[in-house]
Amino acid sequence: MSGDLPPRSSVKRWLVTTNHKDVGILYLVTAVFFLILGGVLAVLFRVHLWESGGTGLLDGTQYNRAVTVHGLLMVFWFISPFALGFGNYIVPLQLGAKDLAFPRLNALSYWFYLFSGLLVIASFFLGGAWEGGWYMYAPLNVPEYNPAMPATRGGDMTILAIMLFTMSVTIGSVNFLTTIHHFRAEGMGLWNMPLFTWSILLTIWMMLFAFAALLAALFLLASDRILLTQYFASEGGSSLLWGHLFWFFGHPEVYIVFFPALGVMFETFQTFSGRRLVGRKWVIIAMVLVAIQSFLVWMHHMFLTTINLEVKTLFMATSIGISLPFDLMVFALIYTLVKGHVRFTTPFLFSLGALVLFIIGGITGVFLGAVVLDYEFRGTYWVVAHFHYVMVAGATALIGAIYYWWPKITGKMYSETLGKLHFAAYFIGFNLLYFPMFVAWETPRRVFDYGEYLEPWHKVATVGGIILAASYFIMFYALAKSYVSGPDAPDNPWAFSRTAEWATSSPPPLDNWTGRPSYASGRLEFVDERAADGGVETATDGAGAGAAAEAETARQANAHDDHADHASPWPVAIGLGMFVLFLGLSEMDSYVESMHPEIEGSPDVTALVITLLGVAVLGVALFGLGRERFEAPTMPIAERWPFEGVDTTKLGVWFFIASDVVVFGAIIGAYLFMRIYFGWGEFETVPPSATIGLINTYVLLTSSFTVILALVMAERENKRGLLASMAATLLLGLTFLGIKAYEWGYEFSQGIFWYEELQYSMYFVTTGMHALHVTLGLLIAGFMIYRIVSIDAYLADHRPVEYFGIYWHFVDIVWVVLFPLFYLM
Repeated sequence: MSGDLPPRSSVKRWLVTTNHKDVGILYLVTAVFFLILGGVLAVLFRVHLWESGGTGLLDGTQYNRAVTVHGLLMVFWFISPFALGFGNYIVPLQLGAKDLAFPRLNALSYWFYLFSGLLVIASFFLGGAWEGGWYMYAPLNVPEYNPAMPATRGGDMTILAIMLFTMSVTIGSVNFLTTIHHFRAEGMGLWNMPLFTWSILLTIWMMLFAFAALLAALFLLASDRILLTQYFASEGGSSLLWGHLFWFFGHPEVYIVFFPALGVMFETFQTFSGRRLVGRKWVIIAMVLVAIQSFLVWMHHMFLTTINLEVKTLFMATSIGISLPFDLMVFALIYTLVKGHVRFTTPFLFSLGALVLFIIGGITGVFLGAVVLDYEFRGTYWVVAHFHYVMVAGATALIGAIYYWWPKITGKMYSETLGKLHFAAYFIGFNLLYFPMFVAWETPRRVFDYGEYLEPWHKVATVGGIILAASYFIMFYALAKSYVSGPDAPDNPWAFSRTAEWATSSPPPLDNWTGRPSYASGRLEFVDERAADGGVETATDGAGAGAAAEAETARQANAHDDHADHASPWPVAIGLGMFVLFLGLSEMDSYVESMHPEIEGSPDVTALVITLLGVAVLGVALFGLGRERFEAPTMPIAERWPFEGVDTTKLGVWFFIASDVVVFGAIIGAYLFMRIYFGWGEFETVPPSATIGLINTYVLLTSSFTVILALVMAERENKRGLLASMAATLLLGLTFLGIKAYEWGYEFSQGIFWYEELQYSMYFVTTGMHALHVTLGLLIAGFMIYRIVSIDAYLADHRPVEYFGIYWHFVDIVWVVLFPLFYLM
C-alpha cells in the first residue's frame, strides 16, 4: 500500500502525489511555464514584424518555427491544461467528493502532459522544431511535398509529443467523466451542479471525442513520417483527408478552450452581482447544444477546398446557427449584471473583460462563417485577430479564475490594487495587440512580410504585445507578494459565493471533508457518519455561512485516517518511460529507410537503444503500477444518474472504449474516404487471402468465448477454470498474431510493402493498429494470469475479468469490421 504523502516542501511530494489538489497545482504551474515560453516566442516574432520587408530578428525558418511552436504551446500546452488545473482542484470540491475517481490515472495524465511538452522543447535542440503551422496541413506535413521542411527528428518529435498529449487528454477525460457522473454528493442532480462543473463536464465530453479524432490523424501522420506510409504523400485527396480529420478536432477545440472560461464567468458574475444567473437552465441547455453542434461545423474551415457549393452552404448554415446558443448565454450574463449589485473586484473585471472580448470575437467570426466573405478573409490577419479574440478571451476569464480561487488554494488574500493594475495593463495591451489586426487584415497569415502601408498598424500591435507581456509581471509580483506576506484568507472571502468549495477551510485539507457532504435536504449539509446516531451536525447553503465552515474545519482537525492513499511513484515512472520511448521513435525512420530500395542510408543504432530503453522503463513501471496496492477515496453514497447500475471502474472502461471507437472510426473512415475518392471499383486493393482472414476471424471470436468462460469461472471461484480460460485466451490471441505475421511475411515476399502504394499503406496501418490493440490485450491477459497464479486474484472479486472482457470484445468487434473491408470487398 502507498505511504502517506511527504510534506509540500519536499520535492518527493510533487513526484508521487495523486491528490487532486496537488495535481491541479502542478497543472497550473506547468501551464504558466508553457505560457511564458509561448509568450517569449510571440514577443520575438512581433518584434520581427516591427518593420515590413522581413529584415528583423529572425530568418524565415526561425520565424516559421517561432510562430508554429507558439501556436502549439498556447493551444495544446497552455489554455486547456490551465483550465483543467482549476478543474482538478475545484470540481471534486464542488461535487462534494474527496478526490477524482482514479487518482493514479489523474497523476499519470499530468505526467504525460509534462513530458509531452518537454518533447516539444527538446525538438528545438534535436533537428529543429516543427515549422509547418500548428494545423500541420497536408501534403506539406510530409517531406516529399515540402523540401524546405525536411524530415527532421525535431519535426517527428513534435508530432509524437502531440500524440502523447492526446493520450494525457484521453486519460484525464475518462477520469473526469467518471467522477462527475459517479461522485456527486447525495441530492446533487445534474441540473443542480455548479455551472463551472457543468462547463468542465461538457468540455470533457467534447475532449473525449475530438482528441480521439486528432490522435487518429496524428497516428497516420506519424506513420507517414516514420514508417514512410503514403496517407498524406499521395496525389489527390490527401489534403482533404487531413482537413476533415484535423478540423473535426480543430473546431470543437475552440469550445473546449472557451467552455471552462464560460464556467468561470458564470461563477464570478453570480458571486459579484449577488444574484443567481438569469435563465440558468436555459444556459445549460444552450451549452449542451453548442457542445453537440461543435462537431457539425468543422467544414467551414475548408470553404476554399474543392468541396461542392451545396455542402459548403449547409455548413455555412450550421456555422451561423451555432452562434444562437451563445447569444442566449451572453444575454443571460448581461441581464444577471443588470439585475444585480455589481462589485468590481479583480476576478469580476477579468470576467467582464473576457465577455467584451468574446463578443467582438464572436461577431467577427460570423463573417468567416459566410462562404463569400471567407473567400476574402481566409489566410489574412482578420482570421488571426478573430481567433485570438475568442481563444485569448477564454484565457482572460481563466486569469480571473486565478484571483477568484487564489484565496482557496493558498489561504492568502492578494492586493486588489495590484490586481486591478494588472487588469488595466492586460486589457489595454490585449486590444492594442489584436484590434489593429482587423484594420491591417490584408496582411497574409504565416508570412513574415507585409505591405509597407500596413506598417503603422503592426507597430501598434507590437507595442500592445509588449504591454500585454509586461502585464503578466504585475500578476506574478502580486501573487508572489500575496503568497509570501499576504493576509490570511477566510474560508469564504466572497460574500455571495454559492458553491461547496467555500464551505471548507482555505486551503482545504487532504481529504477535503470529514463529514459527508449532502444536499438531500435541499441545502448543503455535512453528515457525521461516525456519530452514534448518524445525525446531521451542521448545515449551510454554501452562500458564506462562516459558522458552518468553522464547524467543518473543527471536524477535520479531529478526523481519523480513513486509509485512502494519495501517493504512488509509478505514474511519473510511466511518464518517463513514454518520454524515452518517443525520443527513440522520433529517429526510427532511419530503420525503415534502410529497408527502402530507393533510399540510401544506414539505421541509427542509438535510436534503437533509446527506444528499447523506453520500452523497458515503461514495462517495469506498468508492472509496478499493476502490483501496487492502492486504496482510492470512495463515495458509497452519491448521485449517479444516469449510470446508477454501473460500477465506477466499469464506467471508466466504457468511456475509454467510446474514445477508442472514434480512433478506429477515423482510421477506417480514412480508408473509406480515400477509396471512394479514387473510385471504389478502380481502387486496387491488397490481395490478402480470404481463407486466412476467415481462419483468423474464427480464432479471435473463439477467444471472446474463452473470456466469457473465464468470467464464469471467476464468479464460481474456480481457480483452475479461470486460469485455463485466461490461458486459452492468451494462446488464441498469440495464434491470431502468429497468423497475421505469417500473412504479412508472405505479402512482403511478394513485394508488397507498406511504403510502396497508398492501398498498401492503408491495409498495413489499419490492420497493424488492430494488432497493436491485440498485443496490449495480451499483455494485460498475461499480467492477469501472473496475478491468478501468485495471489489467487479475481476469485473474491471477479470484476477485473469483466473489465478485461469488455476491452477484448471491443477488439474482436473491430476485427469483424476490418475482415470484410480488407478481405472481401
